[in-house]
Amino acid sequence: MASRLNPYLTFTGEARQAMEFYQQVFGGELNLNSYGDFGQQDTPMADKIMHGMLETPGGFTLMGADNPEGEQPGEHRYSVSLSGDDESELRGYWEKLSEGGQVSVPLEKQMWGDVFGMCTDRFGVPWMVNISERSG
Repeated sequence: MASRLNPYLTFTGEARQAMEFYQQVFGGELNLNSYGDFGQQDTPMADKIMHGMLETPGGFTLMGADNPEGEQPGEHRYSVSLSGDDESELRGYWEKLSEGGQVSVPLEKQMWGDVFGMCTDRFGVPWMVNISERSG
C-alpha cells in the first residue's frame, strides 16, 4: 500500500455525527470504530469514535475521532495523518517531522497492532504517523 497523507479531525463527542455528515456531503465508504470496539466497553467512551475513515469516490480520505473523555483537542482540531505499510519511508518522515518539535505519543506498537506516533513539528503543525503491517 502506498503511503497516504490526509487530514485527521478531532471532535469532543460528535465524531459519529460529523463523519456521517461528511459522508452525505462527499459520498463514499465510511468505517467507524468505537472505543468499545477496542476494549473500552464499560467506559463512558464506549460509543464514542476512536477512529473513523471516509474514503470517497473522488479519491478523498478524511479521518476523525473523538478525544478521550475530559481531554480537549488543544489549539488544533486537526492533525495531518501519514499512513501506510512502508516502515522505512514512514519512520524517515517521523524522524524529520519530530526533529525540533514535540512528541506527544512515541512512535511504537499500539493496542490495535500498528506502530503509531503523534508529534507537533517545529512550526506547530500536529502530525500522526501510522505504520500498518504489510499484508501478504
